[in-house]
Amino acid sequence: MSSTPVAVVTGANKGIGFAIVQALCKQFTGDVYLTARDSGRGQAAVAKLQEEGLSPLFHQLDITDLQSIRTLRDFLKEKYGGLNVLVNNAGIAFKVAATTPFAVQAEVTLKTNFFATREVCAELLPLIKPYGRVVNVSSMVSVSALARCSQELQKKFRSDTITEEELAKLMMKFVEDTKKGVHEKEGWPNTAYGVSKIGVTVLSRIQARMLNEKRKADHILLNACCPGWVRTDMAGPNATKSPDEGAETPVYLALLGPDADGPHGQLVSEKRVKNW
Repeated sequence: MSSTPVAVVTGANKGIGFAIVQALCKQFTGDVYLTARDSGRGQAAVAKLQEEGLSPLFHQLDITDLQSIRTLRDFLKEKYGGLNVLVNNAGIAFKVAATTPFAVQAEVTLKTNFFATREVCAELLPLIKPYGRVVNVSSMVSVSALARCSQELQKKFRSDTITEEELAKLMMKFVEDTKKGVHEKEGWPNTAYGVSKIGVTVLSRIQARMLNEKRKADHILLNACCPGWVRTDMAGPNATKSPDEGAETPVYLALLGPDADGPHGQLVSEKRVKNW
């Protein structure tokens, strides 16, 4: 079993994920795994970084496929005895002009951005070693979407005692409400991506709380972050940041030193903690 530290980035064959792997290859002392759903695209991304003199490794990962997640989990357990850095970057967003019915957008977006990310965490968080770092890529859109929720929903999403099960039920309710065409009447904002990222931010707060309760001496830090508006396939060519600039905050959180005692359980943007 290797004693080399190991970092894993999900959804990393392009965009922000690719830039995060690139930066970690330069700054993280250990093995860095670029993961992607499509092995061909993932291997091509690795080859591109190798041309720059970097040494990323590849492992297939489809976050919407539990078997794929468990294959990665077993590999990490067997080869490294755990995991030091996990960056949950994989996610999707429909274009503003998409003609897909909103209920379908809601179901597909929540399935990937919230429920699949939650599955990855359920399988991989138990592997995080002492002084490990976990970064869930969320968005400041979660803050603006929260502000457009009803007061009742805002109270639930800001609660310091909300459980993961309660959060999952709320995310499911949003999907069901969109199918019935009553989501706005029920206090939801009209953004599937925004609600999915509310889910990621709140999930991060819950996970950080659980880590505190279960593993006080492990010094693991877990946060959600916003990379900013980044020029990617997802955000389009008019966004204000390059992928490299978008990677800065996730990489900062992934590389917090062993003496750092925070941030933890926060939403971080531009390397600063934001109010939730």
